[in-house]
Amino acid sequence: MPTVGYAYLRDALKLKAFTPKRIAMIKPVTRITLIGDCLAVPAAVAPAQGSTLEHILFALKHEGINLCILAQALEFVEASDLSSELGRSPNGVFIRKTCFLWESFTGKQLDYSVPVRGSVVALFDPKRYVTGPAVRNSRWRVDFNGLGSLHYCATVERTVRLQELIDLDIVGRAQVFMATLPPEMMDRAINWAYLHETRDSFAIEKEEPSEEKSRRFVRLLRQAHERTELSEDYLVELQNSTVSNPFDKAVLFRHQQNHLHNGLRGAAGVSYVPPAAQLCRELMEELMTFANHSAKQVEPLIAAAVVAFGFVFLHPFMDGNGRLSRFLIHQILCQSGALRNGFLLPVSVAMKHEESNYLQTLKAFSKPAREFWSVTWLDSDQMTFDFIGHDAIYRFWDATHCAEFTLQMALRALEVELREETEFLEKYDFVIKAVNDRFDVRGSDLSRLVMMCLDNAGKVSKHRRKQFQYSVPEEVFDFIEEMSSAYGG
Repeated sequence: MPTVGYAYLRDALKLKAFTPKRIAMIKPVTRITLIGDCLAVPAAVAPAQGSTLEHILFALKHEGINLCILAQALEFVEASDLSSELGRSPNGVFIRKTCFLWESFTGKQLDYSVPVRGSVVALFDPKRYVTGPAVRNSRWRVDFNGLGSLHYCATVERTVRLQELIDLDIVGRAQVFMATLPPEMMDRAINWAYLHETRDSFAIEKEEPSEEKSRRFVRLLRQAHERTELSEDYLVELQNSTVSNPFDKAVLFRHQQNHLHNGLRGAAGVSYVPPAAQLCRELMEELMTFANHSAKQVEPLIAAAVVAFGFVFLHPFMDGNGRLSRFLIHQILCQSGALRNGFLLPVSVAMKHEESNYLQTLKAFSKPAREFWSVTWLDSDQMTFDFIGHDAIYRFWDATHCAEFTLQMALRALEVELREETEFLEKYDFVIKAVNDRFDVRGSDLSRLVMMCLDNAGKVSKHRRKQFQYSVPEEVFDFIEEMSSAYGG
């Protein structure tokens, strides 16, 4: 079946872009209908197969905004075609959007002097997309309200699942939950969150941090509450805090090509190639501008997802990008004022438990992006990297899945990780008090025994009983088990 809209533009013009999430195709239907991932279009309303402009107008009307395809397809549109369409519909919403984007992407000025008198229209429909602050183009009466700019912009669609997560007000619920805890318990829960966030952020990178490295990363997490704006110098400082090898410490954003490796030999082992150094630097400036300004007017967890995943896809350093990207979730939440009083949502702990889903979220971008690189293995570790794509794949990306995943992990961090740890601490305190009221046991031994019992489903193992047999009476072991079962019963 013939394709229309974005799919047609991508194939007919041989554009360098990811396959659209939904393919619009001519089908034997009586009206435009979404069937699974296919937008079925009646032949009677389909745009002409040879007209680039008609397919653009159709896509804008029925498929939403795909800036990666539009940035390239508009290069094929003649100014005369735009003027003719304006003559037929001078105040049309979609031709005005098209003219606005054509001038923005081509850098040309359309020779059209008739004032537009139609109502101001948002480029991104707020009912369909998560949007940023509006910047008005008075010539076409179009508000650019994307998550970024027309040089770098993420798209987040309001899927049913995403909207459900947004409506839960996860960060607000987390603040309420922590406020219900006694001050001492809250402090202990927060300290646990910092330590385990550090441990699991390193574990995702298959690394076990030293005590000194752990301390540095905890300090880094606490530093997020200072609300320092992102800059190259600040990110370099953060990167230096996350790596211990002096040869891996950065001075600036990278000036050479980086890549991720999957362990296979040669070019087949290259699993992702981020943008070339010069483009990376340009897009990092755009991402930092979004993080420091526009992000403050976006739902905090959505903004955090865009910045964190945008950062890791750009990969501005040769090492430490993964840990820094997860740190940026906390940085953006703190910068927005969503997290106060030193509070931290242990998102990396949740991600570690959902590691396969985390990797799939990363691969949803990295795998198709890899197709636009020609990698040649020379010898040993020497490879050449030739970009055969278009800058637009890095400039304009779909962050919907990244946003869904980030909000899901924030919800898990609250409902599972923090609540389970708080319940653990409450149970621990209950058992410790019960034993101390009845027996005289050395504090360090008792603390270790209770923790090990609670971690072992309420049982003191034979090994632990033997280990502590000369310092703890046998009846204490049984009583610890009894009190562990009695809590909450």
